[in-house]
Amino acid sequence: MTVVNLPIIGYMHSPYREKFGIPRQPNLVQVESYIEMVEPYNDLLAFEGIEQFSHLWLIWQFHDNKNQDQSNKFRPQVRPPRLGGNKKIGVFATRSMYRPSPIGLSVVKLKEVKKEGKNIRVYVTGSDLLDGTPILDIKPYIEYSDAVLNAQSSYAQDEPIKKAVIWHENAEILLKKLVQNNEINTRMIDELEQVLSFDPKPAYQNDDTRIYGFRFADFNIQFKSLADHILILNISRYV
Repeated sequence: MTVVNLPIIGYMHSPYREKFGIPRQPNLVQVESYIEMVEPYNDLLAFEGIEQFSHLWLIWQFHDNKNQDQSNKFRPQVRPPRLGGNKKIGVFATRSMYRPSPIGLSVVKLKEVKKEGKNIRVYVTGSDLLDGTPILDIKPYIEYSDAVLNAQSSYAQDEPIKKAVIWHENAEILLKKLVQNNEINTRMIDELEQVLSFDPKPAYQNDDTRIYGFRFADFNIQFKSLADHILILNISRYV
């Protein structure tokens, strides 16, 4: 078996601190994140001209597949969450993380490239990457060739339905305290609500009484997934 070694050029810093809650596709949620470049790739000369592009391709590594032993035999079929997690289809007909080469591809919107001290950071929105994801390459998105307007996308043809996000009165009290203490700002609240509006729960679970929890940035969030809305029950600082 031939093995290809690829350099890591940087690491993603995002509010997605665990897999649960990450949007299932890029650009569904306009959450801000940034790539911190590592040597020798932290050179502003490498980004000259990039500001002329609105979007970028990120090529990255699935680095947190704890249940996948790379020595295992090839798994030709997986269960996509979009199909309820019960139906198997070919791995090459999905974007599953469990694949022969643990490489992902995402389109994001470029915000700015900024030098902060000795660090070079590439700020983007629309990322679907876990915090700490290794970045293998950055390429400009070319609209005339990369955007195929009449493409067919099988089971993922339509964007997921968004739900209203409602704060329980107790959660709203906690949120107001965090705002008053300058621990959370309106941008982060909006980003959190965007994430929840796409209902992070598995498609095959339909229990209105179940309480889900996940970490978003420095906060623990608890919520219920109801028929037509998401009910936020609690928000607290991550300890």
